[in-house]
Amino acid sequence: MTEIRIENLEDIDRAAREFVRAIGPKRHIAFHAPMGVGKTTFIAAICRTLGSEDESSSPTFSLVNEYVVDEGSRNLPADLAGKPIYHFDFYRIETPEEALDMGLDDYWESGALCLMEWPENVEAFLPEDTVDVDIAEQEDGSRLVRF
Repeated sequence: MTEIRIENLEDIDRAAREFVRAIGPKRHIAFHAPMGVGKTTFIAAICRTLGSEDESSSPTFSLVNEYVVDEGSRNLPADLAGKPIYHFDFYRIETPEEALDMGLDDYWESGALCLMEWPENVEAFLPEDTVDVDIAEQEDGSRLVRF
């Protein structure tokens, strides 16, 4: 298990760079944490690290946001060049049919990076190679990212 500590908000971009290096070629990333711990904030830092200039925000009502990536980013793995980043928020998914209706298989098979919040709501449909990431708030206010 790999651990990355995020000391404070100013440290989040460093942690995102470390995370991107550590996940390597994995493309399906499931973030588990209670509400308010920083899943969306960390995902936004990952997107910045990979060269996205789009404003990353939780896709709570749209279920998925698509971010464009600058192909010239030095942190962008070669196999992600020309592909978007998909950011899912499955918090409001109530039935398996809702998840299937949005075309999850097409996203999974796209080769794009898929970053998921509240993946437990679509657990039956997650790809086998999904990396589970737990984010926990520590007593000192820092965050511990484990995967």
